Amino acid sequence: MTPVIGVDGCRGGWIAVRWGNSLSHHLCRRFEDVLALDAIVIAVDMPIGFPESSGRTVEREVRARLGARKSSVFSVPARAAVMCEDYRAACSANLLASDPPRKLSKQIFHLFPKMREIYALMTPGLQARVFEIHPELAFWAMNGETPLDHPKKTKGKSHDGGLALRCSLLSRAGFPLPELPPDTYRRKDVGADDLLDACAAAWSARRIAEGRAIRFPADPPRDARGLRMEINA
Repeated sequence: MTPVIGVDGCRGGWIAVRWGNSLSHHLCRRFEDVLALDAIVIAVDMPIGFPESSGRTVEREVRARLGARKSSVFSVPARAAVMCEDYRAACSANLLASDPPRKLSKQIFHLFPKMREIYALMTPGLQARVFEIHPELAFWAMNGETPLDHPKKTKGKSHDGGLALRCSLLSRAGFPLPELPPDTYRRKDVGADDLLDACAAAWSARRIAEGRAIRFPADPPRDARGLRMEINA
């Protein structure tokens, strides 16, 4: 089976699940290390392509399908804000580039280093291999395009019922979850939900490779560098 990779950002870097004739997982410190892995498609849960003004069409389309899980999809800030390394400067930049003016949450700001890391590497040509996905959209697709009832986390802690539901959906959708080797990562580097989201990303990567994925929006806009702003499932 042609290998594909699903990737989720984590505290230790990037957790990558490679799905070919077997399953494996890899903790990569840098995204360029992910790119060096053998795979025809890499699906990553991180924005690719930034708008000049805050917000992208794709997030609005995806939220409309996720029901109670829509809060898992955040509005992507303006490119100028993402490029700021100081929180106050980022808020000021986003205020100037949003209508109505919006500041930034600290949670989103803490994702900026990973956003910038991918942005520095991405080109329109590389988007033939590297695709943006969202795990909750993947689980929505696995669930018959129906929103899930249970979250993965509540108040910052894992929700056992929500994790079990997503494991069940992965297995029913054909992802060989029982074959995944046990992880040996420190929880401060890779959380249980990080590895699960990387599995969902790998499932989406397989659908992309086979031409079965759904793309939102159907005709995605491009940012100032020509990168498609889309989410695949």
